[in-house]
Amino acid sequence: MSQMSSVPARLSRRAALKWLPAAVGALAAIAGRVGRSARAADDPIDAAVESSIEKANIMTPGWQRFALGEARITTVLDGARHGDGPYPTFGKDRSQEEMAALMRANFLPETRFVNGFTPVLVELNDNLILFDTGFGESGRKDGYGKLIERMGAAGYGPEAVTIVVLTHLHPDHILGVMTGGKPTFPNARYVTGAREFEWWTSEETRNGPRAEYAKMVETLVVPLKEKMTFLKDGDTVVSGITAFDAFGHTPGHMVFELESAGQRLMLTADTANHFVASLQKPEWQVGFDVDPEQAIATRKRVFDRIAAERIPFIGYHMPFPAIGYAEKLEDGGYRFVPETYQLAIASEGS
Repeated sequence: MSQMSSVPARLSRRAALKWLPAAVGALAAIAGRVGRSARAADDPIDAAVESSIEKANIMTPGWQRFALGEARITTVLDGARHGDGPYPTFGKDRSQEEMAALMRANFLPETRFVNGFTPVLVELNDNLILFDTGFGESGRKDGYGKLIERMGAAGYGPEAVTIVVLTHLHPDHILGVMTGGKPTFPNARYVTGAREFEWWTSEETRNGPRAEYAKMVETLVVPLKEKMTFLKDGDTVVSGITAFDAFGHTPGHMVFELESAGQRLMLTADTANHFVASLQKPEWQVGFDVDPEQAIATRKRVFDRIAAERIPFIGYHMPFPAIGYAEKLEDGGYRFVPETYQLAIASEGS
């Protein structure tokens, strides 16, 4: 940065104005080279929009870590989808104008949104526990499936995982359990909700409108059945991690509470799928939810507790690093408050 070091300590206003364009140009050139280099090694941006954002030099860290009592938590960005929306996937029972107004009020585009996918690693009680597995090898052509790569950058290999928890059995949570037809995490046992597994493997579901997803469950999850533990409300994964029913998004969807040394954290999975559309308007229906009305009741119950008890939470689709708090609003909704420095965070590159 020789251009910068040659600038006099004090500049007249006229001299500063003459120097500024050159300095900005130099910084832009450097930022461009850094941005292109970083993306070439580990591209966090959906390939479909790469050309449209190249000038913005956007870079996203792949993982972040923090301590919670004696536990060590690492969130990992498996990928981010850039697309149209959020309407009608979110607010499908409302009008496009209502959704547009909500987005404008929150400084968001009216017809474009970004959806992240964030598995979570928890080191606790001599276990390395992975919550959800992302898109795996099938998603890499679309810029997803970065979990294993970014776990490696964070210091973990797939063989180190001792427990894989599947919060529910939608594709973006289960596609990473297998690689090349074999378990991606060879030393792990598996945990999911009993009701969730029963529903996806039932004849009704296998022959119903979600038959394609049920086929994925049959191919990827059923072969692991002998290594699986099936949870009910209030069961524990290990001491300090408790499962709770959070039905609606899927019939057996579960959330998990982590407690260590008096500190707590909720892993809310897909209870809310968007930090504004699902949280500020929890009563608006979401297209991903199998039972929209039950999902609404669950959203309110889970986030009422998180807000009242001021518990930090990690949401699978919250803005990366997916950690934050929920503030209860007067109209019954919630404001997502991103984590800043409340927790001691380490991240890629820090």
